[in-house]
Amino acid sequence: MQNEKMNPMNHVTDLPSLVSLALDLGAEQIPGWSDKEKELANEAPTGRCDASGIADLIRAGSDPLGDAFCSIRDAESRRPLGQTYTPAPIVSSMIKWAGQRGTPTRVVDPGVGSGRYLLAAGREWPGAFLLGADVDPIATLMARANLAVNNMASRARIELVDYRALDLEPHEGMTAFIGNPPYVRHHQIHTEWKKWLTHQASEFKLPASQLAGLHVHFFLATAKYARPGDIGTFITSAEWLDVNYGRLVRDLLLNQLGGEAVHVIDPSASPFADATTTGAVSCFAVGSSVKSMRLRSVKAVKDLGSLKGGRAISRERLQEATRWSPLVRVTPKLEEGLVELGELCRVHRGQVTGANAVWVADPSAVKLPNDVLYPSITKAKELFAAGENLNDLSSLRVVIDLPSDLDELDTASRRKVERFLRVAKKQGADATYIAKARKAWWSVGLRAPAPILATYMARRPPAFVRNDAEARHINIAHGLYPRDELAPAALDGLAHYLRTSVTLGQGRTYAGGLTKFEPREMERLPVPHPEVLLHHAAADAARLEPKRA
Repeated sequence: MQNEKMNPMNHVTDLPSLVSLALDLGAEQIPGWSDKEKELANEAPTGRCDASGIADLIRAGSDPLGDAFCSIRDAESRRPLGQTYTPAPIVSSMIKWAGQRGTPTRVVDPGVGSGRYLLAAGREWPGAFLLGADVDPIATLMARANLAVNNMASRARIELVDYRALDLEPHEGMTAFIGNPPYVRHHQIHTEWKKWLTHQASEFKLPASQLAGLHVHFFLATAKYARPGDIGTFITSAEWLDVNYGRLVRDLLLNQLGGEAVHVIDPSASPFADATTTGAVSCFAVGSSVKSMRLRSVKAVKDLGSLKGGRAISRERLQEATRWSPLVRVTPKLEEGLVELGELCRVHRGQVTGANAVWVADPSAVKLPNDVLYPSITKAKELFAAGENLNDLSSLRVVIDLPSDLDELDTASRRKVERFLRVAKKQGADATYIAKARKAWWSVGLRAPAPILATYMARRPPAFVRNDAEARHINIAHGLYPRDELAPAALDGLAHYLRTSVTLGQGRTYAGGLTKFEPREMERLPVPHPEVLLHHAAADAARLEPKRA
């Protein structure tokens, strides 16, 4: 009994008990009840505890319901719905920014969760109507309970509905769209909603990719609902700054949404307890003409403040840029003796085969001439396993890279290749997008061996491996190709320096914890000048040389 008084949430160990608690706290007071919520309420156990202690915690600003939900349903289970709950300091910064723009008379949270944004908004603006949407009935029940405890039932409504289908009525005064749109990858988005994205974007005369994640859909839905004079601030994964499908968000901010600023949180700050990602807080004022936007990078959540500051980047430059993250970062002045890797090497991603099941094979399982079989790095783990040097090809698979002109082959080889190609066509290898773009669909076109190979996407810093065995590589790795000839000792020193100095913070971290280094990002890494590399190599050799008697 003493433990329960110390922690009144001890009894909430599963979802039914969480639903029961939400009901005890007054969830039924908030309008918008759905049939699914009613079913959960009817099935919930009753008489579990006295909820008064928990209500005190909620009124004091805590979110015990949301915390319990995240404990009961772990991060992996919440990922399909993109349920990542926002820490209070980030919520506070976003509310402060909105308050600088005026006093909203309505606040809309597109993915309400347990209601953290609506509660903060309700406290900040006592006259604002609070509207939240979510597709999870457990979440909507929690939001209802939190709002009820804070005496906001008379000016709140929660809808169990997909935000894209929300029936948002016209409203007098300023609407503030504030929240954390769910991060769901395109693979889990239904075809009908992908069609919705394309159609709705066409209404704004904007291109849209069906590879877009759900957060992109939510930006577009907001552009559909919002009216001039409305404002908004969303926190999302930052990948839309750079990827092709993120162009829609960039276009919306430059046009319909009236973007004011983007604040990028360094991934090392770990803004979310259960998701490793580079977060981006976007701020927009609908109807404003965008002549420039402020872009800012912060090292820690506490540095967000009230979302002021940042470098003003002109509309023209933003329109021209295919990626915005380089515009966010202020390139520091390099220390003496350091240059950017791109001054020494071009970084090229490996070739895309278009059909790995056809063009990548175990050398013992394919009956083709040896001179069209190229031992290659086809998995990132092969580079991680290689250590400092790749000097053995025996464990690698081969990429089948045929010449564009098959007349180059002798008669016996030509016969084997044509037999293979008949099988490849049956597997559809000639019909892929990549194959159709080639001069000859059967010719993969591998690059020459790169003296240094690097991984570029993982949950750990990249591996940089000296390619002494001269393996080829496909698009799971980058190849570093010197612009001018570098001595072997300089290449050894360069790979060693990169292995020991590059950190995850220098890449771009996606929701889920994967950090990616695009070729141009890798080229911006600071490295020693070749003369410095050779000097260190000579010094190391001298230390290792046995002393003469």
